[in-house]
Amino acid sequence: MKKIISILLMSVLIIGILAACGGAGDQSAGEGDNKDSDAKVLKMATSGDYAPFEYIDTAKGDQIIGLDIDIAKAITERLGYELEIQDMDFGGLISALQSGQADFVMAAMSATDERKKSVDFSDTYYTSKHVIVSKKDSGIKSSEDLKGKKVGAQLGSIQEEKAKELAETTDFTYESRNRIPELIQEILAGRLDAAIIEDTVAKGYLEETKDIAGITIEDADGGYAIAFPKDSELTEEFNAELKKMIENGEIEQIIKKWFDAE
Repeated sequence: MKKIISILLMSVLIIGILAACGGAGDQSAGEGDNKDSDAKVLKMATSGDYAPFEYIDTAKGDQIIGLDIDIAKAITERLGYELEIQDMDFGGLISALQSGQADFVMAAMSATDERKKSVDFSDTYYTSKHVIVSKKDSGIKSSEDLKGKKVGAQLGSIQEEKAKELAETTDFTYESRNRIPELIQEILAGRLDAAIIEDTVAKGYLEETKDIAGITIEDADGGYAIAFPKDSELTEEFNAELKKMIENGEIEQIIKKWFDAE
């Protein structure tokens, strides 16, 4: 009889353990369901070498910060998305959109007609100018002085297009580099005579590097906008929030914040 009772008690214990395990499995599934209902993550591609739009301040950490980052965070938060930022060379940003590596691009990117053939753009949120940066003793005082010189620009940027355009009329050679700091170093080393850089970006380098100088040339073609894959539903969503931020002055406040910080 004792053996029978022991067997019964053991059976009850095993059934209880199995029931507990089953309950734990259901709870785990429930947590998975809740996770699926979390905000969708949007991947933003940028090139973190373009202060004050996107850059890393090593004195403050290793995260990319800047004007574009603040705008992206504000828009995605209001739309209920989580934001993941990916750093890459500027020349690879359009390809990242086309290949599905990124959902959108914010990288001080001009909405040129050529780029519009490959991607869609939001409304413009900022308009810039070009600066020719060279050594202080270069004698370069205007774009005409670039004749016979070797001029650099960032690969894939609107400044690269400007260099190509000017080269046709001013007769100089141009070379592209992936990052802005490379252009500055090439000028200082004498491997480039000058570089064409966006004005607010150039401002930081001109203040930090005593051996270079800059002159401003005509307005850039088109303003900065957010880029999306062709026919993305995000374009309309972002545009609606961007319009609100422009109208209520929030974009202007963000621009002032980062330009004053520079």
